[in-house]
Amino acid sequence: MPKKKPSRYRSTFYYEGKRHEATGKTQRDSDKKAALKLDKLKRGEISITSNMTVKRWAEEWLEVYKRPVIGEGHYKNYLIHINSVIIPAIGGLTLKSVKDVHLQKILNSRAGKSKSDLSKLRMTLKAMFQRAYQSGLIAKNPAEFLELPAATEGKRRSITDKERTAILKLTETHHAGLWVKTLLYTGLRPGETRALDWRHVDFKNKLIHVEQSMKARTKNIDTPKTSAGVRDIPIPNHLLSALRASKGNPFVPVFTQPTTGRRHTTTSMRGLWLNFKRELDISMGANVFNNQITMSVVAPDLMPYCLRHTYCTDLQDAGVPINIARYLMGHSDISVTAKIYTHTTDKAIQSAADLINKANGG
Repeated sequence: MPKKKPSRYRSTFYYEGKRHEATGKTQRDSDKKAALKLDKLKRGEISITSNMTVKRWAEEWLEVYKRPVIGEGHYKNYLIHINSVIIPAIGGLTLKSVKDVHLQKILNSRAGKSKSDLSKLRMTLKAMFQRAYQSGLIAKNPAEFLELPAATEGKRRSITDKERTAILKLTETHHAGLWVKTLLYTGLRPGETRALDWRHVDFKNKLIHVEQSMKARTKNIDTPKTSAGVRDIPIPNHLLSALRASKGNPFVPVFTQPTTGRRHTTTSMRGLWLNFKRELDISMGANVFNNQITMSVVAPDLMPYCLRHTYCTDLQDAGVPINIARYLMGHSDISVTAKIYTHTTDKAIQSAADLINKANGG
């Protein structure tokens, strides 16, 4: 009786003391699959070992250790650093072959970027390789002693008197006017304005109750990042009247997309600002040809955060104590407020001079 052919053929081999196998419809097919599997093992594409590639470990680390415990915004920040910086540079290296020099070169290649960006990249590298070390995949963390290269300090500034005059004039006619006024007169963060509903606007007591914020790069509304973000902000009379004129139902967003009427996203609010800035540029004298701005006059660093910074310097000029300014700004650390308060203005200096003269009977 002829011997029955097997339905599947099997090939076995050993790698680093462990038995592996592959199957196929023919012996040749199973041998080929075994060879491919051995090659993937050597290149670290199968199993979690020190021979796995940095690319695979980075993806594993992000999904297994970080995604369950961080917000969508933080997850996307990690993803950007991993996919656009780390993997292109060292993704093909095995985990055990990575040296500190490889990682330092990654940071050095981005010298001149913002200090915030470089710090986040270094934090990602440190956390990623520290977990590999804790998991016994590598003998030490090559990212432990990484140095930050020269970086640019992100400068947040107040708007100039000329910008303030032009901005306030445009707010009277532009569809983003109420939003821009609110940023300037309350110091709210853009994410806080996206989450603001009419129930948070207390017309009787002239307060805005900040209780929630929309997380960056997401549509998720949650409590502010720190407890300091929960606060009550007084509404000045000139903003109060503008809010009253637009008052909606309690659970309707204060600021909505002009075309859909829906709550703003990060993207739509960025578009809102760009449109406002374009119209501001034109109103201040920019050259326009075929509906395109050919020579801009608005400073390129003018952004929504400048309005928040201006609110803080306005508090200083008004003589508001720094501890109260910290509360109104929603800063968890008073040193952040102090950095703005150290930017003395002519008005603050004149106020100090007046106080000195008054104290001395002048």
